[in-house]
Amino acid sequence: MIPSRVDETLPELAPFVHAVQGRRPDDGTWCEAWTVRDVLAHQTGNAEELARVLQAFLDRSPVETRGFEREAPYRRMSDAELWAAFLSRCEKLTEVAAAAAQDLSPDTEVRWTGRSVKVPFFAEHMREELILHRWDLTGDDRTAVRALSEPWMTEHSVVQVGRPLLERGRAGLDLGPGGRVEGRLRTPGMDDVVVTADTDGAGIRLAAPEGPATIESDAAVRVLLLWGRRPADPSRWYSSAGPDTLGRVRALLSGY
Repeated sequence: MIPSRVDETLPELAPFVHAVQGRRPDDGTWCEAWTVRDVLAHQTGNAEELARVLQAFLDRSPVETRGFEREAPYRRMSDAELWAAFLSRCEKLTEVAAAAAQDLSPDTEVRWTGRSVKVPFFAEHMREELILHRWDLTGDDRTAVRALSEPWMTEHSVVQVGRPLLERGRAGLDLGPGGRVEGRLRTPGMDDVVVTADTDGAGIRLAAPEGPATIESDAAVRVLLLWGRRPADPSRWYSSAGPDTLGRVRALLSGY
């Protein structure tokens, strides 16, 4: 049973837990290199690192964010140990987030993966991870689509995560001197997401709809595309940009 304080901070935890419990640890997922067990190890590492970095800031001893090597100890655990560790790390993150909310202004900036984020980011990012990786387990079920469609999911992906989502795709593009890729991802009733890449770097921002879109879709599909995922039903997105432009924008949207 998930403690009420954890459920209040991470309301997406229960649906994620139910999705994991409905599958075998060695079942495959939509994240092609990972099984269910790999997803759980990743999430345990996420919860631990978010809590560790925020706690260190609270203790006035800031630390740098570790990479995915933080997952290695969890991958060596038994299934039962991993499950207990996951729930424990989520509970710890909830406790640290509550302490930070009490002791710090929400506008306080904290270093995370080489950039500055604000205090509410830490719990919110875990919520996004729970939604995204639940989709990796279930695909496009009703719960996943509803959660991915929340406006804050688009805003968090663009504003709080942003350029790191594009770096893998940009590195794989043969841009050459003066080369540039730009795309507009449009969802009716929402701002466009504008993505760009050139030899100097990548950019992502929200902007008012203007001109033709490169890809149009519902909100859930747009978040999936930003994270390098693909909906099971490709007719949920459409484009008149042509294969060259569309192919380059899709290549840019490779995610992590």
